[in-house]
Amino acid sequence: MLDKLFGAFSKDIGIDLGTANTLIYVKGRGIVINEPSVVAVNRKTGQIIAIGAEAQKMVGKTPGYIMASRPLVAGVVSDFEVTEQMLKYFIDRIHKESFTLVPRPRVVIGIPSGVTEVERRAVEDATFNAGAREVYLIEEPMAAAIGARLPIHDPKANLIVDIGGGTTEVAVISLGGVVASQSLRIAGDKLNEDIIQYLKDEHRLLIGERSAEEVKITIGSVWPQSEELEMEVSGRDIVTGLPKEMKIISSDIRKALMRSTRTIINAIKDTIEETPPELISDLIKKSIHLAGGGSLLKGFDVLLSHETKLPVKIIDDPLTAVVRGCGVVLEDIDKLRDILVNSDKEPDFK
Repeated sequence: MLDKLFGAFSKDIGIDLGTANTLIYVKGRGIVINEPSVVAVNRKTGQIIAIGAEAQKMVGKTPGYIMASRPLVAGVVSDFEVTEQMLKYFIDRIHKESFTLVPRPRVVIGIPSGVTEVERRAVEDATFNAGAREVYLIEEPMAAAIGARLPIHDPKANLIVDIGGGTTEVAVISLGGVVASQSLRIAGDKLNEDIIQYLKDEHRLLIGERSAEEVKITIGSVWPQSEELEMEVSGRDIVTGLPKEMKIISSDIRKALMRSTRTIINAIKDTIEETPPELISDLIKKSIHLAGGGSLLKGFDVLLSHETKLPVKIIDDPLTAVVRGCGVVLEDIDKLRDILVNSDKEPDFK
């Protein structure tokens, strides 16, 4: 009764707490926040200067006493206090137009499937301390499958691959549960690092993370394209230490990305090998579904189909799949409680 009364007034939310971006879904309103998971902190005073998009603008451009960084690494909390402040900032933004007596929200939050119990508890505690009334965790591949509207409760295999910023999640789902899965801490950030390292080794050019991200999005590919793309890249010449600008082509970036891409594909193959024979036939008839920003890498769907001999489909709006899945669970949490990681726990009213 008390829970129903709270639910009638509180703005319950679903969160995709990603390494690169944090997305928030509000019950009845949809996705209301999509901002970088970046926080700028004054090291001298410990004061938080900026969060989200404003902090993202400062990355790589701050004086020594200001640190603009991500409080999550590979999908897990690396700085508890800063993560808590970031969550509190976003939750407060949602509630800023509400009366002060509006109850704190229930929160459904996505986590990587490979996190430890300690890492899981860190997410729960940070969310409670940020102002949540109840916290429910859901594994990201399950949330992505729900967000893609896959029939997860049917006795058929649904293969979802979610390539985010910090982790790649691969899962075969049937009858509302994960049959086989892999969680790989190789994803979008690692691809950026590969580009940085390649340009450093092959062209003696040092660039930053934001420039590497721009290169990946603009000309990055893992399968030969009908027309090779090129772009100008600026950085520092490692030999002279002076500014340097050069033209790079997509074939160069393809070489840089191939090793990590191969690791991701091998993880997908391993997951397929672990799938029971009765479900393998479903995979032949159905597609591998790609979610997350990494799925938009040019040619990845073609390469994956070539390697697995299975059809591959990039879901609609892959960047928001996890948070949309959290939102679906939030809208009917009692019916979908069985898919939550901590569904056996009693609600924690703090």
